[in-house]
Amino acid sequence: MKHPLLACALVAAITATALTPSSSTLALGNRPLSPGTGSLLGLGGGSAALGAPEALLVQTLLAIASSQFDIALTEIDKVLLQNPNFRLAHLIKGDLLMARARPISSIGSASDAPMERLADLRDEARARLVRHKQERPLNRVPRALLQLDPAQKYAFVVDTSKYTLYVFENDKGTPRYIADYYTTIGRNGIEKLREGDKKTPLGVYHVTGNLPREQLSKTYGTQSALYGDGAFPLNYPNEWDRRRGRNGHGIWLHGVPFDTYSRPPRASDGCVALTNEDLQAISKHVQVGLTPVIIAQDVEWVEAGSAKTTRNTLQQSIESWRRDWESRDTEQYLRHYSTNFAAGKQDLAAWATQKRSVNADKSWIKVKVDQVSMFLYPGDENLAVVTFEQDYSSSNTSGKMRKRQYWQLEKGGWRIVHEGAA
Repeated sequence: MKHPLLACALVAAITATALTPSSSTLALGNRPLSPGTGSLLGLGGGSAALGAPEALLVQTLLAIASSQFDIALTEIDKVLLQNPNFRLAHLIKGDLLMARARPISSIGSASDAPMERLADLRDEARARLVRHKQERPLNRVPRALLQLDPAQKYAFVVDTSKYTLYVFENDKGTPRYIADYYTTIGRNGIEKLREGDKKTPLGVYHVTGNLPREQLSKTYGTQSALYGDGAFPLNYPNEWDRRRGRNGHGIWLHGVPFDTYSRPPRASDGCVALTNEDLQAISKHVQVGLTPVIIAQDVEWVEAGSAKTTRNTLQQSIESWRRDWESRDTEQYLRHYSTNFAAGKQDLAAWATQKRSVNADKSWIKVKVDQVSMFLYPGDENLAVVTFEQDYSSSNTSGKMRKRQYWQLEKGGWRIVHEGAA
């Protein structure tokens, strides 16, 4: 079965000029491809790290690029046997079969195929090949993961440019990569600003709930089918989003409708969507109220341990803040706060007035800080989100709370720009 035109057509369609980076689609590259190369853009191993259907799909595309069409057809049949609703796989099989009867010039050669659907499926093919190309971060970690709370067993990191959700395990304080999954993001890209803009937010978030399929059905009726097997709501807008005037709600990690295996890379209303199979896989790692979800445009990878200096400096700043609070030297304590500090309607002046008044009535103060997590904010390496358990006691009151602070690096030192309950 020899169809060099099919190989050229499929490869050209998959590696055609992609959208600009601002649209959140990543190009595979500009080098021309020819049948018989045996790989796309020098893609090496890595498919074994992908889920079985995705790995088989990638092998199909690589076989087509190598003009090994009988192998491609065998591989795509395996994909469809496992996942009959995999639309991209159906499209590719249709092209393989059609090429037996006549030459085809592009992916999706059926005359009645809707163009907008084809564009989505071509984007999905590109996104999956990009995932195949990426080296798995076996000895690296996202720079944003400075420190996990000992109680946080796992962390999720979403790279929107790679349409990938990475899962990291907390291995005695060091994040360790264990898996990654193809994801769908907002149809209008990233940097969510307002309600209804169909964009995915960038930031540090946490899972706030678990909505299984049955609960979704009771609450949302027929609309619940959009979310597949379930959903995990995130705390968007977070404190930093609200401070910047960003609004909207209902940003979730969720599944896909049951009539499809997966969705195109940009097809949600702003949520991060995974196949139902993958959603079930990550659900084993979710701790409601604890699991962090960091959504970034591009994940910056660093060697494990390379963030030690930043982590130690920030830890020292937190400890100095705690000691100065205990000392009841209010002016020294207030030096840890930025002139840009704001907490709700309180600016630094109002905060300082309140603290001076409260501390004046104390003869002693004790503050314990425990279960600390620290994450750098995506897109702003000079902003860190710190969450911890605070145990406060004094001569006339005491209390425990979970607190969140945003620390900003200003003139070589860390200062608090926001503080409140987590």
